[in-house]
Amino acid sequence: MPISDEWRQKIRGWIRFGDWLQAVEDAGVSPNIGSFLGGGTLRNVGKGMEMGRPSADALDLMRRTMAEAMDDGAFGVSYALIYPPDSYTDTEELIEICKVVSRYNGLYITHMRSEGAQLFEGLEEALTIGRRADLPVEIYHLKASGAANWHKMPSTIARIEEARAQGLDVTADMYPYAASGTGLSSLLPTWTAADGNFFENLEDPAVRSRIRKELLEAQDSSGQPSTSGGAAGVLPVGFHREENQHYVGMNLGQIAAERGQDWLDCAIDLLRSESQRIGTIFLSISEDNLRSQLPLPWIKFATDAAGVDPAWAAELGPTHPRAYGTYPRVLGHYVRDRRLLTLEDAVRKMTGAVADRLGLRKRGHLRAGFYADIVLFDPHTISDRATFAESHLLSVGVQDVWVNGQRVLRDGEHTGAVPGRFVRRD
Repeated sequence: MPISDEWRQKIRGWIRFGDWLQAVEDAGVSPNIGSFLGGGTLRNVGKGMEMGRPSADALDLMRRTMAEAMDDGAFGVSYALIYPPDSYTDTEELIEICKVVSRYNGLYITHMRSEGAQLFEGLEEALTIGRRADLPVEIYHLKASGAANWHKMPSTIARIEEARAQGLDVTADMYPYAASGTGLSSLLPTWTAADGNFFENLEDPAVRSRIRKELLEAQDSSGQPSTSGGAAGVLPVGFHREENQHYVGMNLGQIAAERGQDWLDCAIDLLRSESQRIGTIFLSISEDNLRSQLPLPWIKFATDAAGVDPAWAAELGPTHPRAYGTYPRVLGHYVRDRRLLTLEDAVRKMTGAVADRLGLRKRGHLRAGFYADIVLFDPHTISDRATFAESHLLSVGVQDVWVNGQRVLRDGEHTGAVPGRFVRRD
C-alpha cells in the first residue's frame, strides 16, 4: 500500500526502534505487532552499505543501538545473511551484537549464510554464535535450497537435534510451500550491492563480466540457477513497469528465450529496466523435505510474508501464496488431508510455541487470565485457496477472530476493530 504524506512525515521523526511500532499501534491495527531489530538496520547505522568490518566506534554505536532496541521491547536481533548489507557481517561481529541481546534474554534469529551449497557451514556458524554469545538461536524458514542440496536435509535435522541434546537452545520455523520467494536480485553476488551502488554497478561492463565469471564460468558452477529446472524454476512476478507486465506468468528461461539472451544477461537487464529487486518465486524446495520437517517438535510455522489485502495488493501484481494461505494450508492440506501431524500439534506450533519462543507473557494459550487472542475455525473446511497462478485469494474456513478480547472477524467478515498492541518481549 502506498505511504501517505502524513506517514512520511511521521517516519522522519522516528529515532528509536520502538517509535515505529508505537506509531502503528497509535494509528490503529487489528493484529498484535512486535519485531526483532534487523541486522541490516544495524549495519546501516554503523557502516552503511560498505563491506568489511566496522571500526571500534562503529561497533560501539551498533551495540548501543541494539541495547536501545532491547530496552524498547525487541524480541532480539535478526540477520538475513544471504542479503546485503547483512551478508557483509562476519561471525565475530555477529557474536558481539548477540552478546548484547543475550544480556536482555533475547533471541538470535537467522536466515543462515547459506541454504544451499554451504548449508552445513551456515548451520555451524549459527550454532557457534549461539554458544559463544550464550543465547537461543532460531533458524528461520529452514530449508535445503536447490535440487543438488535436497539430500542434505536429514543431516541438517540430525545436527540440530545433536546440538539440542548437548544443551544449545536451537529451534526453527518453516513455511509449507515447495517454493521460496525473494528478489530476482538475489541471483547475483552480494558484492554487487556494496556501497549502495547495485544498479549503477549493473551498468558497468567490467562488473557484468565479473558476475558472469563468478556465476557461469567458475569451476564449481552448474551454469544455471539453483532451482528445480534451472532458469525454468525462476518465476519473476513483481514487475512495475508497463512494458514488462507481459512477462508475468513466464519463467526466466522463457523470458530469456523471447529476448534472445541467456538467463544471466536477461536477469541483469530486467533489473536494470525495473530499477528494483523484482519479486520472484523460486521453485527450489523439496516436498519430501517439507513433509519430514512438519512433524518435528522443535519446528514452528511462519509465513515469511508481509501482510497484504487483496483490495489493494492485487493491483501490484502476483505474490507468493504464503501471504494468504500459510496456516490454512497446514491445517487443511497437511493435517486434515495428509495426516502428517495432529491438529493439536499444528495449532501449538502456530500459537503457544511461538509466543513462548518470543517471550510473550499470557499469550498463545487458552488459559484463565491470558489475553483473549482467539481464532475460531472449522477443521473440516479450512483450506488455502491462493496459488502461484492466482495468489490473491483469501483462505476459507476461519469464522471468527478475537484480538485482546475484541472481535475483529465475525462470520468471516472484518468488524473494523483495531485492538492490536505493540507486544514486547518480557
